[in-house]
Amino acid sequence: MSVQETASQPEKLKRVVIDPLTRVEGHGKVTLLLDEENHIQQARLHIVEFRGFEKFIQGRPYWEIPVLVQRLCGICPVSHHLAAGKAVDMIAGVSQIPPTAEKLRRLLHLGQVLQSHAVHFFHLASPDLLFGFDDDVAHRNILGVIADQPALGMRGILLRKFGQEVIRIITGKRVHGTAAIPGGMNKALDRADRDLLLAQIDEIVEWTQEAVQLIKQVYESRLEYHREFATIQSSMMSLVREDGGLELYDGALRALDANGQVIFDQLADSDYAQHIHEEVRSWSYMKFPFIVALGTERGWYRVGPLARVNNCNFISTPLAEVERQLFKQDGMQQSTLAYHWARMIEALHAAEGIRELLLDPEILGTDLQAKGEKQREGIGVIEAPRGVLIHHYQIGEDDLIEKANLIVSTTHNNQAMNESIRQVAERYLDGQELTEGLLNHIEVAVRAYDPCLSCATHALGKMPLQVELLNAQGQRVAMLEKGAGERSTPLS
Repeated sequence: MSVQETASQPEKLKRVVIDPLTRVEGHGKVTLLLDEENHIQQARLHIVEFRGFEKFIQGRPYWEIPVLVQRLCGICPVSHHLAAGKAVDMIAGVSQIPPTAEKLRRLLHLGQVLQSHAVHFFHLASPDLLFGFDDDVAHRNILGVIADQPALGMRGILLRKFGQEVIRIITGKRVHGTAAIPGGMNKALDRADRDLLLAQIDEIVEWTQEAVQLIKQVYESRLEYHREFATIQSSMMSLVREDGGLELYDGALRALDANGQVIFDQLADSDYAQHIHEEVRSWSYMKFPFIVALGTERGWYRVGPLARVNNCNFISTPLAEVERQLFKQDGMQQSTLAYHWARMIEALHAAEGIRELLLDPEILGTDLQAKGEKQREGIGVIEAPRGVLIHHYQIGEDDLIEKANLIVSTTHNNQAMNESIRQVAERYLDGQELTEGLLNHIEVAVRAYDPCLSCATHALGKMPLQVELLNAQGQRVAMLEKGAGERSTPLS
């Protein structure tokens, strides 16, 4: 049967479902459609949960938003907290918060990047990278890493713990604390807490250096394979400083095409909506962003560590800059598995950046909040660990949120993840008798992006809703569906 015939007769295809995707944050699945000879006809990533933060924060006072929206996630709440914090700064009419407040936010953000990168690399990704994609599933996990390489496993745990300590000290809690307020921060850094972190930071820098060397060894041990696996040619978007340096907290947007040519550069936060649009598709709750100038077919792109290390001209911290130069010695890196390498370079940068900020006398200052003239709109853009994160709010005369738009990192990567799993399915699974190890190849491709699926599900108006009426015996007697047209179905 031809591809054209099977495409028009999907009922004749076999359906293989990977559900749930494992070792990712949130809930998703992958569906494969195969013909009678196990040739792949379709491969799709589906996000199967919905979280309507854009809707239910409407009607809340704007100053509550940094605390509310971080509940989107337990892995990257700081990123949402700070993106919303930057947006409410704008609403409060503050274009520049006090230097100490900005440095505290940067310190908090670097703690978030360090802990998030550590948990992904060591807990979620390293079992595949160290043991192989086909390793026994009972062994291919963080417990297997700890059993086989206890020192490595423990360092992964301690790196994450240190990042969480940075967060706890600044916000009061490791998860879902409070810090950013309109125009600044809510408390100063205590000297004793600063010294506690300083006592550990040199060791943390050393461990992140070793993590970079580890992933380089893994990557280079099978260089051609790692260059080819799930690899796609894509544009990339990230924040950069005015001088082109790597920037995680502030900066302007830069997008490069697959050949490294500029699509746009130094794009202001407030102009994002003119250049980035989102498409909705019926089979996923996650939207599909694209660069307007390139259109829906060619305009998709990637964000996150791979994009940031590719896009920037340099990294301001010296050890990470040496590693960036080695990473980029052959030009643009398009390998999907190179995300892991770039992620560890950023972890090293985060550790170096934390040390620089802890040694800065201004970090202990007490001038923490600026005032301004209130505006009706605020946009905050930040580099979350997984990539560009956009928070956009509009308020009414009563100071309540009237409209919200969140474009999170995983949403930016949506089309890229689908392209990567399609490449893996066609290259490694097509025509094969499917095994757990082969199906794990699909999951490995998704994990490389470190998706946060619960953050990414905001496709309002596309949720199928099914309401059932049951009788006293638990039998369904009527059903109401809302989706592709509403219909009521009485049952006998």
